[in-house]
This record gives sequence, C-alpha cells and structure tokens, in this order.
Amino acid sequence: MGLLDDLLDGGDPALYDVATTRKARTGRVPLTAAMLSEEPSGNLFALSQNAAMGWDPAELGRPDVLILSTQGGLRDAGGRPVALGYHTGHWEVGQLVEAAARELRSLGLTPFAGACTDPCDGRSQGTTAMFDSLPYRNDAATVLGRLIRSLPTRSGVIGVATCDKGLPAMMMALAGARHLPCVLVPGGVSLMPDEGEDAGRVQAVGARFAHDLITLEQAALELCRSCATPGGGCQFLGTAATSQVVAEASGLALTHSALAPSGQPIWSDMARRSAQALVEQRRRHLAVSDVVTPAAIRNAMTVHAAFGGSTNLVLHVPALAHAAGVPRPTVDQWVAINRRVPRLVDAMPNGPIGHSTARVFMAGGVPEVMLHLRDADLLDLDALTASGDRLGDALAAWERSERRRAVRRSLLERDGVDPDTVIMSPAAAAARGLTSTVCFPKGNLAPGGSVIKCTAIDGRVVDPDGVYRKTGPARVFVSERAAVAAIKEGRIQAGDVLVLAGRGPMGSGMEETYQITSALRYLPFGRDVAVITDARFSGVSTGACVGHVTPEGLAGGPIGRLVDGDVIRIVVDRVNLDGSVDLVGTGGATLDPEEAARALAGRRPRPDLAPDPDLPAETRVWAALQQLSGGTWGGCVYDADAILGAIEAARPG
Repeated sequence: MGLLDDLLDGGDPALYDVATTRKARTGRVPLTAAMLSEEPSGNLFALSQNAAMGWDPAELGRPDVLILSTQGGLRDAGGRPVALGYHTGHWEVGQLVEAAARELRSLGLTPFAGACTDPCDGRSQGTTAMFDSLPYRNDAATVLGRLIRSLPTRSGVIGVATCDKGLPAMMMALAGARHLPCVLVPGGVSLMPDEGEDAGRVQAVGARFAHDLITLEQAALELCRSCATPGGGCQFLGTAATSQVVAEASGLALTHSALAPSGQPIWSDMARRSAQALVEQRRRHLAVSDVVTPAAIRNAMTVHAAFGGSTNLVLHVPALAHAAGVPRPTVDQWVAINRRVPRLVDAMPNGPIGHSTARVFMAGGVPEVMLHLRDADLLDLDALTASGDRLGDALAAWERSERRRAVRRSLLERDGVDPDTVIMSPAAAAARGLTSTVCFPKGNLAPGGSVIKCTAIDGRVVDPDGVYRKTGPARVFVSERAAVAAIKEGRIQAGDVLVLAGRGPMGSGMEETYQITSALRYLPFGRDVAVITDARFSGVSTGACVGHVTPEGLAGGPIGRLVDGDVIRIVVDRVNLDGSVDLVGTGGATLDPEEAARALAGRRPRPDLAPDPDLPAETRVWAALQQLSGGTWGGCVYDADAILGAIEAARPG
C-alpha cells in the first residue's frame, strides 16, 4: 500500500462507527414574545449557538461581553507546548482571558472570546518577515474591529495584548469601538534570567561572533536562557513595553497594570480587576470615547517622554488618536512635550544602570511616574481612567495604597534596589544625567523631518554642552543584509555614517533595523558610528540612530541620492532638543547646507534604489494607502475619507 492508501485508511475499524444525530439538549433559552417579534433572526439563532457550545441556557439572557486577545501557540493543561507560538508575548495571554472571563461570569455577564494572533519583531529581524510587520498592525486592527462588530450583542470589550504590533492594533480596535465600554489588559513582561544576557543583547550574538567577542558555545548558552519565563514581552523598554505604558497612560488600561511580570499572581489578578472595571464602566454608562480624548493622548505622550520610550510610538500614538476620532498629534506637539518633560525612568536600553521592566513595575510603574508628573503640573488630571475615575483621583488612591508600599518594599528587599533609583524625581533624574527622550532633526537630508531617541546616545560621544556632533563619510546601502554584512566583515569603521536608503514604506514596509543597531551597540567601535535611514528602529535600539527620514528615498527624498564618501554632519542638542542632518561635503569639496541641497537636487536617484524584490503586494498597497492618509507622521493609518477623496479626484472627467 502506498502513502495515499495509508492516508485514506486509518487502520482502525472503530473510526467508521460515526453518529449522525445526538440526543437533544435539555433546558430552554430565556425567550420572550417580544424577542420573537422584534429581535433580528441572527440574535435568536445566536442563542442556539451559545447553547450548543455548552453554556447554561438559563444564563443566556445576561449581557454579553467580548474578550479579544492575541493568543498564539497551543498549551496542554499543564502549560507544556503542544504547538509553539510566535513569541512569549502571546504564549500565556490565554490565562488572562480565562481570568477575565471567569470574573465576568461571576458578576452576571456572559463572556465571549476571540483572537487575532500577532508576529514577533525579534523573530522577524533581518528576514523578509519584517516587510509585513508594520502593515500587520493596520490589518490586525481591522480584523479586531470587525470581530467586535461581528458580535452584535456585545455590550463591552476587553482586549488582551502584549507586544510590538498586536498591542497597538488592539488599542486602535478598542478606541474605534467608540460607543462601547472598553478595557485593555497588557500582557506583561518576561523575567530576566538570574544569570546571563537579556533578550536585547542576545540578538547581537551573530555580529559579536563575527568579531570574536563571543564563542559558539557561549552564544548557544545565552540564546537558551535569555528569556527566563515563558510569557510576557521583552525585558527592556522597547516597543512592546512602551505600548503597555502608553495604554495605561491613555486610560485604556487599569492603574498599575502595564509591565506586570507574566505568569505571577499579581499579573493574573490584573485581568480579574480589569473585568471589574469594565462592569463599572457599564454601570456608569461610560464608553471608550469618554476615555481616549485629546487630554488622554497628551497624557500618553507626556508619560512616553518621562519613560524614555520607543520611537515607534511616534507611529502608534497618532494611530490611536485617529482610531478614537480625535486630532492626531503633530511633530511640533511631540517636540513641545519632550522639551517640557524630563526622563525619569532608568530602564534598559537607556540606562544609566538599565533596570528591567519588571523592576520598573515593582518600583511603581506608570502611576509612580505619573505622581512626579502630577507634582510638576504636567498632566491633565481630569482625564478618565479605565476604572471610570478621574486620573487625579486614581493617582491619589495609588499614592496612599498598600499595593504601592508593598511592591516598592519588595523590590528593595528582594533585589536590593532602591525604587527611587529606578523611577526618579525630576531633580534626582537631572543629577543622574538623564536627558529628554526624542528629538526630530531636519536638514537637507531630511527636509520632512526624522526622529532620534537622543536619550539613548552614548554619553561618551556627547560634548560637555550636551550636544552630539558628528561629521563623517557616508557608507551607503540599499538593503539591511548588505549593511549587516559590511559590519560583520569589518568594512564599517569608527567615524563612518552608515546610510540605509530605500527602506521606508515604499521600499520595505518601513522595516525595523535592529540587526544594525544591536551589532553596533555591542561592538567596541559602534558608539563612533552613526546611522541614518528612512526605515525605523527597534525600541531597544541605542546610539546615534536617525530614522523615519522623510521624504523616503523612493519618494524622491534626498537620502536616495547619497553616494559613498559624501560627508554628512549630524547635530543633536539633547538639552534644547534641536537637531539637523545634512550633507556638507562631496568629492573633496566642503559645502554649506544650502549649497549641498542644490547639489542633491541636481543628482539622479541611485541606480540601485528600488523596492525590495520580495516586498509583498499587500505591503505595496499599504504603503500607498498610508501615504494618502498622512504618511509616517500621521501614524501610517488608513484614512478612509482621504483615500476615497484621492480616488475620486483621480477619476477622469
């Protein structure tokens, strides 16, 4: 017998003893004459579906609440893997869904659960999977929004998500459910191993091995142990952790819920309390539109600055605002907030010590940072929180809570870490040398702007006046693979300016380029190399890395006209948050920025500048639609009115 025969014949006669009917269920659904007369047929048929899934028919008249998550992988009853997920961030969130569902049922509601899983940006680094990373966020937000609307009887929504794209997508979907009460449950963070490297450093093993900085045996050991727990987002303040922080700061998530250590009682308790908060919102007739307001967006931007958060939130916060139907923040507003708000948190990757996100949570997390911001009059305290209370009242409750005292005391007793050295007052932060978070340089290479996390520039290359100044020769690449190969092969040297062009939305879906920045961070000369790109950076990236350069190379941006040997000057003032990125020399001649701009305008784009040949068609469509909708500074969203208006304007006649 061949394989086809084996596939058709299971070899077990019992397989063919197949029932085609089953004894009818007992009981009856809670039905009224008015329901039969007035309800849509779908609502009536739904009762049969609910009973068929085994729910007690007597409970089917209760209000329905939808729980959406990014659950991935399959675990058995003991938590052992049956099928792996994409990453630890969605591996355990099913436990949060279960905790919330059980609490909702105990409170007299009927929970429903659905999921749209998410990819891992760490797993995608350096591969063509990165071409789908940022576009996935829009697609997932669309799917999650459709799932919300596809349960017609829902009376509220709880979203459970953890990581870089799934969590922003969940925030967008919840904010878009404007008339419903909504609460977001952050998936928490993974723990550090008691010995070994963190999940950020370990991603540079390839470059370090190429430069004889780590052995094969050491790399194998570190890759096995860097993530010490099976659940939660990465241990550093990257995009996943920053998104959790922003979710809480915007009022979508409960006070002191972001960055909870995954799998522990305080983590699962958060889901239970979030279910209670949703019930309270329903009781008060509140909706997510009452929470995600312009004031909430400003508070989120303020807390982002105080944490030293990922530059990717410059994309995600405007997307959240757009989904909520409130004005998207402008670059000028980002600049104004970052000039006003000091960084107060010492976390990886920014330093100076670089505590894990679990320690930040134990030091008091988001509400502890917000206490300092409140005292500095930097928050709108009338904004509502997920509990339905004013932010000012929520912070007062946190300040006097036993929870606050207990977690901060535990950090000191367990780790020997003073919580006030993790989350600092503005005066203490200034004394420790913490600088403001992001800056938006312009210049003849970025006439539409760019972004740099200036607080993550190595202080050893910053002048005493707080200004980073760099002038060096361009080493130009049009693929990340080629740039990483040059780093590994020693063709990038101290003093160089590495340029990665043509990797914006049109070229690669605006890929994340952590392969480059992680390699440079952990190589001895890396701090003396700057990076400029129209792509973006991982939230864990450090160094003089200028990203989001606009216009992108493939849209005619000057970055696409650079050649090897061009002299580039970068200036970033970490005190006043001013910056510039300019061509200042070519062919041995020194030029002022205006002369160089004219020289660039007279050049043709590089002949090797082209969309990546592996760029998916769906990503090409995403790039075009988001450009019509405000582009990168508008959050890479889909603005239906703008898109339809452009199509209508292009119609003949």
